[in-house]
Parts: sequence; structure tokens; C-alpha cells
Amino acid sequence: MVTSDQRRRQLAREKYARQQQRREENRRKAKRRNTVIAAGLAVVLAAGGAVYASVALTGPDKGKDDAAGDTPTTAAPTPTKSEAASPEPKLTVDGKATYAMSLKTNEGDITITMDAAKTPRTVNSFAHLADKKYFDGTKCHRLTTQGIFVLQCGDPKGDGTGGPGYTIPDENLGALGKAGADGTVTFPAGTVAMANTGQPGTGGSQFFLVYKDTKLPPTYTPFGKIDTAGLKAVQDVAAAGVDGGASDGAPKKAVTIEKATVAKK
Repeated sequence: MVTSDQRRRQLAREKYARQQQRREENRRKAKRRNTVIAAGLAVVLAAGGAVYASVALTGPDKGKDDAAGDTPTTAAPTPTKSEAASPEPKLTVDGKATYAMSLKTNEGDITITMDAAKTPRTVNSFAHLADKKYFDGTKCHRLTTQGIFVLQCGDPKGDGTGGPGYTIPDENLGALGKAGADGTVTFPAGTVAMANTGQPGTGGSQFFLVYKDTKLPPTYTPFGKIDTAGLKAVQDVAAAGVDGGASDGAPKKAVTIEKATVAKK
């Protein structure tokens, strides 16, 4: 005969067994759910990578303003060199002064005049990075010869994904006038502007040198003007074309910034 105490223990064991069974079923369901989510995320990431590859590498015939031939694109800036995860540098430039950024390259010297009154945060960042020798020994990794006409530099990684570990706000976006019906303004030859990820306030260290009048949306901070000799040097690089004969990619004439300095004029 089963006593009441034995019956209680039996019921407790059965209850425990049911709880364990439910827990195991929940674990299996969670595992299946996580597997599905991971698979879906992998698809999304793969698609995102494909989209970025399209933005970064395709020519202008792939879509207005979305193709790299039509936008000076960067990946989201990532920390590199000694600047890992650093904050934007403290503002130390004279906000009323003009500065000159001198780039000594293997293809000729380029001097860029920068107005700190119009782009104080941008000029300050370049002064800070140049003082840290951040640009020394870096390559200008991208030349475009169709759709837009720019030489892009400032990435210590040399592949379009590098940045100083901080971002700076957009500045001076109205300097080139009001956008036309096509949503663009003309960046005149000799203009120097910040590259970005396509989102506001995502400038890092990458910049582009315009060697021929170029139509772009007014979403890139124009912060400098190239001197005559420097513009000629960039145009000579552009005339040699893109490595491999494409219209967008590494310049055939490899350009290395041997030394960058910023000084008050």
C-alpha cells in the first residue's frame, strides 16, 4: 500500500520530470531559433557586404549617386595606428586664421589652403593628425576617372576602411551653392573635401582631391583649395589612369604621401 508520503514524493518526481522535459524542449526551441536568426543575420551581412562592395567599387553606370563612380565613399571609420578609439581632438586652431596643409608625395608636392573660419573642426583635425604623423607613408588609394573626378587619400590602411577612431561633423556644406534639380552642386577642380560613409557627421581622415569639375551632392565638407602645382600633379596622376584599366580603383601611378604638415599662414 502506497502511503501519502510516498505518493507526495512520486508526484514531486513526476513534476520535476515534467519541468526538466519542458526546459529541454525550450532549450531545443531556443537553439533552433538562434540558428535561424544567425542564418538570417549572415544573409543580411552578406547582402550588406555586397551592397558596400557595389558602393565602393562599381562604376557610375550602376546607379545615380549610389555607385562609387558617383560618390567619394568610405567604410565606417575604424581605429588605426595609435589613434584607436580616441576622441575628437580638442579645438586648438585659430578660428580666424588660414592654414596650409603641405603634402610631400612621390608624384609632386601638393599645398592645400584651408580656412579655419569656415571649417574649424576639420582644419583642427588635420592639424592634429599631421602633427601625429598620421598621414606619413600612406597611399592615395582611390582614383575615379568617370562620373566623378577625384583622387582619394588619407586612409592609413590603404583600402578605404581606415580612420582615426573618431569622427568630425560636416561643415561649410552650403559653400558651393544651392543644389540643382539633380540634387548636386559643382565641386570645382582644385577643391579638397571630406569623404564620408554617406551619413551625416561621419568624416574621419579620408579626403578627396578634385582634379576636374565634378557634380556631387552637397554632403561633403569642402575645406580646402589645391595650389596650381599640386593640381597639375594630381591631374598627371589621373591622366595615367586606374590600375588595370578600370574607371575606379587604385591609381596606376601609385601616390604615397611621404610627409604631411599643417601650418598657420
